[in-house]
Formats: sequence, structure tokens, C-alpha cells
Amino acid sequence: MKKIAVIGAGAWGTALATVAQRAGREVVLQAREPEVADAVNRRHENTVFLPGHKLHESITATLDPTAAATDADAVFLVVPAQHLRAVSAALRPALKAGVPVVICAKGIEQGTCALMSEVLEETLPGTETAILSGPTFAGEVAAALPTAVTLATADEDRGKALAEAVGTPSFRIYTSTDVIGAQIGGAVKNVLAIACGIVEGRKMGDNTRAALITRGLAEIVRLGRAKGGRAETLMGLSGIGDLTLTCNAFQSRNFSLGVALGEGRNLDDILKERQSVAEGVFTAASVTDLAERLGVEIPICAAVDSILNREADIGRTIQELLSRPFRSEAP
Repeated sequence: MKKIAVIGAGAWGTALATVAQRAGREVVLQAREPEVADAVNRRHENTVFLPGHKLHESITATLDPTAAATDADAVFLVVPAQHLRAVSAALRPALKAGVPVVICAKGIEQGTCALMSEVLEETLPGTETAILSGPTFAGEVAAALPTAVTLATADEDRGKALAEAVGTPSFRIYTSTDVIGAQIGGAVKNVLAIACGIVEGRKMGDNTRAALITRGLAEIVRLGRAKGGRAETLMGLSGIGDLTLTCNAFQSRNFSLGVALGEGRNLDDILKERQSVAEGVFTAASVTDLAERLGVEIPICAAVDSILNREADIGRTIQELLSRPFRSEAP
């Protein structure tokens, strides 16, 4: 794999472009904003979404996703989850047969409740799909700080080839064949991070946050198993690893948004101030809807959905969670 196309030049897409370049690949980065493409090509820095991290001069940027994907040996889709369908469909004419597409978005599609891999089954039928997930803050990856991720693909040999192509000593890739589990962990943890942020914003203490993370993990496992994923996957990097990181750091867009909500700020005002997407805001309703379809109980995620999308009072919602009947800790 010589040429890697990265579709989406947000902070994470830019960091992944750096990873691939360090692994010795030719990298083309597709940006939606002209100012981002210009900054990458002329200043070798994404001054909008990842300022302060210099990019190698060999990384080039384009505004045209099909141009980026043409002749690529692998395509990394790093676009917001709710835009994945439109972006992937537009790429179809440009992809060579057999080119793997690596999904780097973490979410569940609104309305359809489709996982990102299920979206690609419709828009790019027959394409080899992989999922890249795990505890990753873009700035730390761009700075080459040690990071470990899960790369899940049904074809184990293809997964190993992708890992060899873009893995480095500071970006360690662990392969898996559990495509479903890797996606459930990455999607649901964003919703739980908002919940943990609310706990922080309301100064409810570390005990509360630890309990929330633990019971939230139980919700991830229940939903993952019901969807066809494996519980052991969710005990790994794409599950508890990603959950732990996202629920404990202000670098997390979802956690920091939850903090602002917990402090009493209005959701619309918070979103207006931000350039980057907090996926949990858009995934909360989808996660809750999917759980209802599968007959799975996820009270914490449902509570976040009520706060975000049904104007539920935060204090009352917390009391309702705390007033739930006692039960066995077993799944």
C-alpha cells in the first residue's frame, strides 16, 4: 500500500495523515474548507483544526474527494458519522476494485440506526471495510505520543496488511475481526462521555463518575452483544479503553460539552461556539432508538438522549436514574 487517501481534514483526519506519512506512505488529505487545504499545502499545518502541529511537506491537500481517492491503495474515511453516507456514495466512481475503506467515524446513523459499516454496505457494496477505533486524542497522535488502537475487519489478512501499512512504534495497531463490537464501543462511549461531563459540571464527585463509567460499560456490552458483537472486544481498546479516555478529559469534545450542560449552559449556545463535531450529540437518539429496537435497556444513554433532544431537566433526570430499583450487577 503506497498511497493513502484521508477523506476529512478535521483534527483526527489530519493526525491520521501524519501517522500514514510517518509509516512511509504517500498521503493525500481531502479538506472541505478551502482555507484548510491552502494552509496544509502552503504552510504545512492545519491551522484551523489542528494548529501547532507541523505536517510533513509530502502531505498534500485537495478539496476534491474523488481526486484524493483516485489510485489510492486504501481510503480512510474521517468524516462526521451523519455525513458518511453522502461522502461514501460520492466516492464510488473513484475507488479501484479491492481497495479497502477504513471507517474512522464513531457513531450510529440517525433515522436508520445503521452502523457505519452497514452504511457502506449500501453505498459501496462489495468494498472491503475496516473499522479504526480506540482511545485517541488527535493532538497526542500528531505529536507521536504512544497510542494504541483497534483495527477491526472481517478479513484477518487484510487487517494485518493495513496494520503493517500505517502502524508505527508510536501508533500501535491491534487487529480484530469483530467489526460490530468495535463500532458499538466507539459510538456509545461518546454519549456516556456527555453524561460524565454533566456529572463533572454539577460537581457530583469522582465516585459518581466511576460508577457512571462502570454502569455505562455494562450498557455498551449489552447493546454490543445484542447487535452481534463480542463482549471481549468491548473490554479492549475500542471499548473500555476509549470509554476511559473520553470520560475523563477536557480534551474530549463530548465530555467538555457535558460539563457545560452540567454548569447550566444551553446546548444551542454551546454548539454555536464550536468548530468540531461532538458526535455524542447526534448519536444519543440513534443509540437509544437502536436499543429499543433490540430490546436492550440502556438507562444512562436514554437519560442523555432525553436531556439533549427532549429538553428534560438535568436535575430531575439524575434523580430518576438514582431512584431506579436496586438490581444484580451481573449482565
